[in-house]
Amino acid sequence: MTVAIEENRVRFSELRMEGVTRRFGPAVALDRIDLRIKGGEFLALLGPSGCGKSTALNCLAGLLPLSAGEIWLDEERIDGLPPERREFGMVFQNYALFPHLSVRKNVAFGLAVRRMGKAETARRVDDALRLVELTEHAHKLPGQLSGGQQQRVAIARAVVLRPRLVLMDEPLSNLDAKLRVQMRTEIRRMHQDLGLTTVYVTHDQEEALALADRVVVLRDGRIEQSGTPEEVYTYPSSTYIAGFMGYRNLLEMPVVSKDGGRVTIADRELRLTGVPQEKITGAHAVAAVRPEDFRLADGTSEKRNLLTVRVEVSEFHGREVAAEGVTGDGHVVHFRLPERVAPGSRVELTVPEERVLVFGESPGPEED
Repeated sequence: MTVAIEENRVRFSELRMEGVTRRFGPAVALDRIDLRIKGGEFLALLGPSGCGKSTALNCLAGLLPLSAGEIWLDEERIDGLPPERREFGMVFQNYALFPHLSVRKNVAFGLAVRRMGKAETARRVDDALRLVELTEHAHKLPGQLSGGQQQRVAIARAVVLRPRLVLMDEPLSNLDAKLRVQMRTEIRRMHQDLGLTTVYVTHDQEEALALADRVVVLRDGRIEQSGTPEEVYTYPSSTYIAGFMGYRNLLEMPVVSKDGGRVTIADRELRLTGVPQEKITGAHAVAAVRPEDFRLADGTSEKRNLLTVRVEVSEFHGREVAAEGVTGDGHVVHFRLPERVAPGSRVELTVPEERVLVFGESPGPEED
């Protein structure tokens, strides 16, 4: 496997999408996307259904022509090249394996298309099967494998070509929760061991944060935010990003004070002070709070950011309870606690000011 690893090392410095646009009739799926991907980087395109992430991947792969813009690989313009000349590998959501071919022949298929010699093909396929730990299943048909094993075959088929770029389109969405976590680790390990450059499409923020060196969040065909997982998770640039990255509580209320780098917003029975993420100029603002940042007030807590809620729903999640409560003035609050709380009970919660992010915009309609 050492030979395969060495020959898969990074083969370009930078891929650039410049003004990339894709239209389907009057609908704009991608709107002037500018994006740079470094060789060796693991980049996740993140967003809900319809945001343009799979369209971007298909444009990179050459499966969709651009309506406008250019794609460059170092000094080579590639948006006019057919897919087979881009030397990219692709892993699809539905695996796309040939059901009548064995695992070995599925993995070897792309090499056969390239008319590679039998000896070199056998060596490469052996390396790829060892990499995904499927050597003993080489003779089986895809229908005889589990979903996780089929996905490993699809990955082996992509990396056996020693691609310049690996494109993955929601590759784990058909697997159960346990397998998703296991395959996530395997994909990251292969990316590192083989020195791959990977673009990974997902709607799952946890998956993107765990895998990627950089996360690009798309919205309506445009880039809403780009940064390291830590940056996007900790410092969302808008209420849209905040909601998508786990800030389930987006509470819009009138602004009552701005003082010392803090903003306070309040309703009749709910008052929150937090850290502004942008200049707050309007009469209303939005407080974004993660459910896990709430805790039960114990009487010794600071008097700011105290709220009383009536528990509506309480779900047992092992070491913690996920609950939904309502304040006296009707604000719905999602919170997670190590303590059990019963529906119908009233609890007093608190949240540190530094855990409350304040935006000067309405969250708007919820995205699909």
